Amino acid sequence: MSERILACIDASRFGELVCDYASWASLTLGAPLTFLHVLDRKLYPEEADRSGNIGLGTREHMLESMVSLDQERARIARENGKLMLKAASARASEDGVDTAESLQRHGDLVSTLEDLEGSVRLFVVGKRGETAHGASGHLGSNLERVLRSVHKPVLIAAGEAFKAPERVLFAFDNSASTRKGIERLAASPLFRGTTVHAVAVGSDSDASRKGLPWVEGVLSDAGIDAVCAVRDGDDVESVLYDYIEENDIDMTIMGAYGHSRIRHLLVGSTTTAMIQRTKIPLLVLR
Repeated sequence: MSERILACIDASRFGELVCDYASWASLTLGAPLTFLHVLDRKLYPEEADRSGNIGLGTREHMLESMVSLDQERARIARENGKLMLKAASARASEDGVDTAESLQRHGDLVSTLEDLEGSVRLFVVGKRGETAHGASGHLGSNLERVLRSVHKPVLIAAGEAFKAPERVLFAFDNSASTRKGIERLAASPLFRGTTVHAVAVGSDSDASRKGLPWVEGVLSDAGIDAVCAVRDGDDVESVLYDYIEENDIDMTIMGAYGHSRIRHLLVGSTTTAMIQRTKIPLLVLR
């Protein structure tokens, strides 16, 4: 069986973007598409124990009513999840996907993804989940835990509307992992016909430019237009985002592991700030 695209959907405003980017990836890669809805066990326990909440003198039927309400909430959540899965499949069909599978699980999102990732080629998730606070820009712990837990690439859907990428930024530091990332990018059908901007952050020196001629050769051999650049600055995140805006970049690609300041964008507290700020999809290679 071919490795699939696994798209995680919920009631957040990024749901439609997740559907569209997952459909794009499925069609471009020729990989089957599966939509996943996870009913969070913390919010909707399968069997809630309310006995500790019942004080002296409380009638037994009060406990029964509370349990019944929990069960009804869980039932409604399951039904809403099924409706979202049905709507996601219909949207994928409109995007040109012949058949999309649907899965609904009860449990923890990260544990569920870890259980399923053996059959996954690419995860697609929203920038924020439905339980995150949109006004504050909070990502929610689930997305950060996903990035640290799974071993397959994760495409984080962001932006106002879907746009097939034409100009892609790859943060490059000449580490073994980012060189491997360039090789994977060159081999992927996702980026055929795009222009890839390989950007190193640091002073414009021989050390900063080391590896960029190799990048240009690898991408050119794969039929991908390459633009290699060095940008000076101490704040890697700000330098990259200035470049994104100046060059009308459609998607950012970064490796999760590196050996320079770029590494801290995806393994430390800067991860949250990076994803909060992005207005375009971010593909994290693992």
